[in-house]
Amino acid sequence: MIPGCANKGGGGSVVRLDAVPELESQVSLSPMAAAALECWQARQGEIFTVVDPELSFYRARLGAFDAVGGVLLPFHRFNRPVESPVAIEVYQALPQKERFELVLQKLTEIGVTRIVPYTSSHSTTPEERDAGQKKSHRWPEVILRAARQCRRAMLPELSPVLDWDGAIYEASHADLKLMLFEGEAQLTLREALKGVNANRIALLVGPEGGFTDDEVADARKLDFLPVSLGPRILRTESAAIIGAALLQYELGDLG
Repeated sequence: MIPGCANKGGGGSVVRLDAVPELESQVSLSPMAAAALECWQARQGEIFTVVDPELSFYRARLGAFDAVGGVLLPFHRFNRPVESPVAIEVYQALPQKERFELVLQKLTEIGVTRIVPYTSSHSTTPEERDAGQKKSHRWPEVILRAARQCRRAMLPELSPVLDWDGAIYEASHADLKLMLFEGEAQLTLREALKGVNANRIALLVGPEGGFTDDEVADARKLDFLPVSLGPRILRTESAAIIGAALLQYELGDLG
């Protein structure tokens, strides 16, 4: 978990075994592994994905555990890693109503590493979203349920809502910075990824009203590359989901 994380996601949520296990044989949990299980709100008898020192992944049933340790029973070994070799971070302009919950769910399933909601000139605000009924407190639970369902070994990090300047500053530290743009983008996402070798990718997704000219200029100054997903205009949640899936397909572990 890194500073500014709104849930207990990131590397601290990975349940790491101290040794390569034998299937159907109990293994002891270290305090660090027990702490990781707390991130998943674990209970005795539940099944989780865990990883050994050789980076092999397993499904394992949790026995008794507490803050200082416990026991697991690994019963299945995956044939390949369940976490992507590329870290994909999606910076999503805050959309209306429940659409952000859909984004959180699907990006978790796709294998995104970090999700950063932000406000921009044409986006909604947290106050507008929560008017009448506060729902943003449910976001960590949406990620948790989705990560459990798709058998991930790590909870994606969820950032607090950032303003525009904060979002593009965070994203600027990625190896590759992509901006989904409906304007004069000369490259499609596929074309932009040809020959790319990047460990950390930031995908900047705008609001329904698009980016302002000033916002586009701000992003270009930080070396964001404007790219297109094609000739059709997509809703912001569709753009985030499709963009992340294409990144995972081209550079990660989908397909």
